Amino acid sequence: EVQLVESGGGLVQVGGSLRLSCAASGFKLDDYFIGWVRQAPGKEREGISCINFNDGSRYYADSVKGRFTIDRDNAKNTVYSEMIEMKAEDTAVYYCAAWFHYSDCLRSLSDYSGQGTQVTVSS
Repeated sequence: EVQLVESGGGLVQVGGSLRLSCAASGFKLDDYFIGWVRQAPGKEREGISCINFNDGSRYYADSVKGRFTIDRDNAKNTVYSEMIEMKAEDTAVYYCAAWFHYSDCLRSLSDYSGQGTQVTVSS
């Protein structure tokens, strides 16, 4: 059974930082790009980051580049999103996602998705 389980969401102040984790299981992670898709209230889903679990290559959406860092722990089958200098517009439900094809990485629609974790950035 494919599972992507997010943790680490919560409330943070503008300018603060937060780390999300995604524990993945049930599929061959080395064949996939793993990353994050978020959905803010009233807005469409947005792919924000992804990492090739095999070679570690990383990709970011312009909206988070320079503030968010994606990383992986191969031994733990876990992907992380380190988020700093957070803004009110980062408030969203964050979903862990997996894409098989490189060309699909950062797209809002993924092959697999977790249940999501709420991140709220308050001023």
